[in-house]
Amino acid sequence: MTDEAKPTDLLYDKHREFIIGLDKKKDSFEYWVTEHLRLNGMYWGITAMHLLKTLDQINKTETIDFIVACQQENGGFSGNIGHDAHLLYTLSAVQLLLQFDSLDRINVDKLVDYVKALQQEDGSFVGDEWKEVDTRFSYCALCCLALLGKLDVINKDKAASFIESCKNFDGGFGCIPGAESHAGQVFTCVGALTILGRQDIIDRDLLGWWLSERQVPGGGLNGRPEKKPDVCYSWWVLSSLCMIDRLHWISCEKLKTFIFHCQDSETGGIADRPGDEPDVFHCYFGIGGLSLMGYCDLLHIDPVYALPVPTLLKYNISLPWINYRMPSRS
Repeated sequence: MTDEAKPTDLLYDKHREFIIGLDKKKDSFEYWVTEHLRLNGMYWGITAMHLLKTLDQINKTETIDFIVACQQENGGFSGNIGHDAHLLYTLSAVQLLLQFDSLDRINVDKLVDYVKALQQEDGSFVGDEWKEVDTRFSYCALCCLALLGKLDVINKDKAASFIESCKNFDGGFGCIPGAESHAGQVFTCVGALTILGRQDIIDRDLLGWWLSERQVPGGGLNGRPEKKPDVCYSWWVLSSLCMIDRLHWISCEKLKTFIFHCQDSETGGIADRPGDEPDVFHCYFGIGGLSLMGYCDLLHIDPVYALPVPTLLKYNISLPWINYRMPSRS
């Protein structure tokens, strides 16, 4: 497809149709190969619909019943019914239930106990009973507890210290101490530190430079040096830039064009790069990135909690960082 034939605006209706149609593809290979992370997929698709202001098109009763059925005896949530609990799925469950105003449908106390028990002596968090440590899990735990107003149940100082130990010479963060900087891990660490009120650990200018260097000549963003651009970094990089008030250090106009070119004008959905197959993961992060850039009439998404701002304000969740420098809606 030539640049002249590529979309130059957000295909609202096409993306709504694409997301709604995903649950009707139960005979496809893609549907079953992603069975284990169904709850994450629901979060991506439903939150994208919320940003598009069409949350009412989602079957609320069916969705909530599924989420409730994924809560395990230990309090955590699995990616699908009958699977094992994990922090990654537990956060998606909380984020979804907040959007549907349905936290009263689950056992919140058991959920909090589950998350608390996953913190280790050094302040890190493991994702589940198999004990893998990753800064992604630190973010998931802190985000869950903060959204539930239960952040004080864990050792916050140790949590911040572990994340600081994952900081690198380039200002970025890795998944564990000594691991290379990656834009996805930067989001989890900056988000976790922001929730903890510990941005003093972050070198904003150095990290802002590293993040802005992720923009390639074509306008897209990559996750590490010398890698290809990918629409998902429209979230991981942009949200981090927003949190440290450095969004104006990249060209938002070029990034918007890159995201638009990654849309499928026939089926709807957004792919990782122009010409590739669209999926719900990149669809959500592309729309989320556009929301962070103040695009048209999308709902405003919060860069820390990855939820629509109106949802967070309804629950009186403090958002002291929300006044970051954001382009006017265009």
